[in-house]
Amino acid sequence: MSKRIIIAGGGTGGHIFPAIAIANALVAQDPAVEILFVGAKGKMEMEKVPQAGYQIEGITIAGFNRSSFFKNISLPFKLITSYFQVKKIFKEFLPDAVVGVGGYSTLPVLRLAQAQGIPTFIHESNSFAGKANIFLGKKATRIFVASEGMQKFFPAAKIMITGNPVRKQIAESTITKSEALQYFGLKENIITVLVMGGSLGAKSINDAILEHLDQFERRHLQLIWQTGKTNAEKYIVAAEGKPHIWINEFITDMDMAYAAADTVISRAGAMAVTEICMQAKPAVFVPFPLAAEDHQTHNAMRLVNKDAALIVRDADAKLQLVSTSIQLAKDLEMRALFSKNCRMLALKDADTVIANEILNAIQ
Repeated sequence: MSKRIIIAGGGTGGHIFPAIAIANALVAQDPAVEILFVGAKGKMEMEKVPQAGYQIEGITIAGFNRSSFFKNISLPFKLITSYFQVKKIFKEFLPDAVVGVGGYSTLPVLRLAQAQGIPTFIHESNSFAGKANIFLGKKATRIFVASEGMQKFFPAAKIMITGNPVRKQIAESTITKSEALQYFGLKENIITVLVMGGSLGAKSINDAILEHLDQFERRHLQLIWQTGKTNAEKYIVAAEGKPHIWINEFITDMDMAYAAADTVISRAGAMAVTEICMQAKPAVFVPFPLAAEDHQTHNAMRLVNKDAALIVRDADAKLQLVSTSIQLAKDLEMRALFSKNCRMLALKDADTVIANEILNAIQ
């Protein structure tokens, strides 16, 4: 009889893409397995998961809003509503296991699974665990983590260091630098800096690049600049007529972007850090300061402490980001060191290892 597995979570690409990678690995190992995603209504998983070929059920759930107390007034109602929605999903789907990848829907789905004695698995992508995962970890069957030192958050006997699942498109890319530069319409033999701040955009990063845009050309550097949606038009207009800059609000083919890049400027979300390690790219991280538990700073510092990256605080980005990035781009010795140390931190085949562990546990 085929196994039925629910994967819960989402909210950002950093949760959704690893979840899809785990689902793909489960199907690859057991083609008969039935998978159902559960996400938060109105969030990006409701679009991305069906695009990947999987069914998803949406529940009425939201997280605690740190910026406005009044926006949390409806939270208890949403939690109660989501509980009954999850109960109905379980009754109809009858899961053999539930996997939580982080995001609003993880808590009610895994909590109910644990109450019903269904095996639960957590994937914690960050170097600093979120409160919901810490709470759920006490009764979880297995906890998959990206890095060492996570026993301060979870029972040590339940932890398995797997790394973060990475999209096959990136993990198994064979694109050459020459092909990638041609794709972006950029020149060979010029150092290329990849700038990215997520799908919505990182204002501090974008504004720092905008203010010092001429410095890149002056120092004979070229840019691949993903602005994100917010204020994209302003940045695109500023880069018009500059042949050394490729700019867009979104990069569809991230494998091309990594192949073309010599260095990277990025936020420090778990998946960005993982992909940069996998691609062994020297990076300057600008952690998002409002991330829960300041987990992006923890993610970045894991690399900084191993001589594998640099960090610039969000508040210092306007003054320091471009000069720091140019310094890294021009320092061949530092780039080689960071690249070597990044490669050593990369854990591959996380999706396959996680899928294998889940299937073995529920045989």
